[in-house]
This record gives sequence, structure tokens and C-alpha cells, in this order.
Amino acid sequence: MRNPLRSLSVRMAVLAAVAVTVASGSIGFLIHQSTKSRQLYYGRVSARDDLARAISSGQSDQPGLAPPVPAPLAARAQGTQLAVTYYDDSDSAWPVMWAAQYFNGRLMTAQYPMSSEKRDLEALDRHTFYAAVGTVSVLVPLAAFGAEFAGRRLRRAARTAHRIAAGDLDARIGPRGGSGDEVHDISAAVDSMADALQQRLHAEQRFTADVAHELRTPLAGLVAAAELLPDGEATELVRDRVRALRSLTENLLEVSRLDARVETADFVAVPLREFVAETVAGIGFEVLLAVTGDLVVRTDPRRLDRILTNLLVNAHRHGRAPIELGIDGPTLTVRDHGPGFPPDILSQGPSRFRTGAPERGRGHGLGLTIALGQARVIGARLEFGDAYDGGAVARLTLPGTPD
Repeated sequence: MRNPLRSLSVRMAVLAAVAVTVASGSIGFLIHQSTKSRQLYYGRVSARDDLARAISSGQSDQPGLAPPVPAPLAARAQGTQLAVTYYDDSDSAWPVMWAAQYFNGRLMTAQYPMSSEKRDLEALDRHTFYAAVGTVSVLVPLAAFGAEFAGRRLRRAARTAHRIAAGDLDARIGPRGGSGDEVHDISAAVDSMADALQQRLHAEQRFTADVAHELRTPLAGLVAAAELLPDGEATELVRDRVRALRSLTENLLEVSRLDARVETADFVAVPLREFVAETVAGIGFEVLLAVTGDLVVRTDPRRLDRILTNLLVNAHRHGRAPIELGIDGPTLTVRDHGPGFPPDILSQGPSRFRTGAPERGRGHGLGLTIALGQARVIGARLEFGDAYDGGAVARLTLPGTPD
């Protein structure tokens, strides 16, 4: 299940919120500092003007007027005949800009109130904050909407890629957006990959079918010639190899038909217990049969027999005894006690001409491929796994309901 907190839209919304917050904070800080510097400048100018008027009139805020002169201001005024200023915000509600100068041995001072400037600065900070909040509230949904639009296109591309990987080679994303759009480029690349993959697979299927078809005529002559040879050990060896070649050719033809998806099932009512017992009786080696229930299903008996036979032969050839076949409702389970299926088959499924691991023995890898293809034709689900205590397990689940 997709985690919504990891979606592109959420990430873009968070990124937009962080970016707008940082930008608004930086701009607000710069505006605050610039405005405060300008206010202090005009406060100094006003305080000096008041001090100049006090000196010209011979009157000063000191002595006899509260509050007393701040110590830092008095220290700055010592040793100079110039006017000095000091911003006193010890009383946060009533900040004051001081100006002081020694005149005729007397410290002359003046005060300029800065409370209105401070209120103006606080109002500016509030308005900047409100503007930042409004900007975030507008831009974040827009960023999320834009990211969600791109995310839907990317998810469509991902779903199509998964369908292609699952075998639907006709799946295409289709044109979305304009040239130069990254999502459009990804979609075009996936569609191009699917086209190339489909062409290569069809070429491989045609080659397999053509080879198998061309082999049938000379192989029929070879079978007839082998039967005319005089009996003997060498003759029996030749006949055995001819039979193996004939079986391989028939398997290749069957795989090509399954790949082309031209096979159709003939569904009839099948009593599962009796049918499986007949299959096991004709298999040619010992199979331990365990049946639960007596289900009747609608399926294609020829194809079901082909699936079970291939699974049992694969277990006998590549695994170890005992070979077990269990029936539990519509689920049939074939198990051996060998080394188990190789990782490639467990992760990717069976492939032609690949047995997956040396310990599984020699073979063409067609048996499981045919079983999987026939299961698809009858609508069954065939899964491969390993038992917890060792051995390969193939589980076939039939879709049929009791007749």
C-alpha cells in the first residue's frame, strides 16, 4: 500500500512550505532591520536637534528631570565636545533616544521618545507575518496540486510498467504532456522499451514455432527409420534419443501456441478425486496421494492432466522421494523432498531452457513453462515455493466451482 506521507505531492507541499517560510522569514528580517535602522537614524537626528535647541536656550533635561542619564551615555560624552546619542530600550513600552553634550562644563541632554516608532515596527512585523502565512496557504496547495498532477502521470507510467513486466506487452502509457516534459520523456521511453520488448519476444516466439514446425517432417522420417532398425542395444539407444527429440519438438510447439495465446479451454465437469487418481496411476512412479473432500470442478481435463503430469515429472526428475500430491478443495499441491526451487524460479517464475540451478538436475525448463501456460489457459493460479523443512512445492488453485 502506498504511503501517503511519501507521495510526491506531500513532499512538494512540504518543500514549498519550507521554501516560502524561509524566504518570508529572510525578507521579513531584512525589512525589519532596514526599518529599525531608519527609525534609529531619524531618532538620533531628532534627539540632536532637541539637544541643539536646549543648548541654545540654556535649558536641558538635566538636572532635576527623571529618568537619570544612562551611564553608557555619560561615559560616551566624557572627553568630547560633540553630541553623542544612546538608544535606551530598558523600558520596552517607552523606548527613548538620548542625546548628550558637554557645554561650558555642564552635561546637556535631550530625549526623543521612540514609542510610536516601536509600535510601527511591531505592526510591520505582524503584517509581514500575516502576508507570509497567506502566501504559504496559497502556494502550498498549488504546489501540492501541481505535484499530484505530475504524480498521477508517474503512477500511470509505473502501473503500465508493472503490467508490461507481468506479461501484458500491449500495455502502453500513451502521449502525455508536450515534448521536453520529463514525464512525457519517461512515458515515451517506457512505451519504446515495451515496443522493442514485444518485437523481440514475438520474433523469439516465431523462431521457436518455425524451428519446431520445420523439425516435425524430418523427425517423423527419423522415427520411422529408427523403428526399422534391427533390435539391439545401439538401436534402443537411438530410439530413446529420437523419442527425446520428438518430445522436445512437441513441447516447443506447445510453448509457441501458449505464447501466442491462441489456446482455448474446453470446460467440463470433472470429479477431482477420481481424475487425480487416474493421473497418478499412469504417471509411472510412486506418488503419495492425500485427498480432502470430493469436489467437482469445471475445467479442461486434458490441460489439467498436462499440468499435473508436468509438475509430478519435474518433482520426480529434479527432487527426491517421496513425491506428494495433496488435494484440499480446489487446491492441488505437489511437493518433493529435494533441494527446492532455485531463487530464479521463486522470484521470476519458470523460463524455457533454464532449470535454474545445477542441483535441480538437467532439463530444458519446458515442463514448468508449459504447466504455467496451461494454468493460465484454464484460469488457474500456479505458484512455486519451498517447504519450510526442505523440498519444492508447486500449488495449483483451480477457479472452478462445484458443478
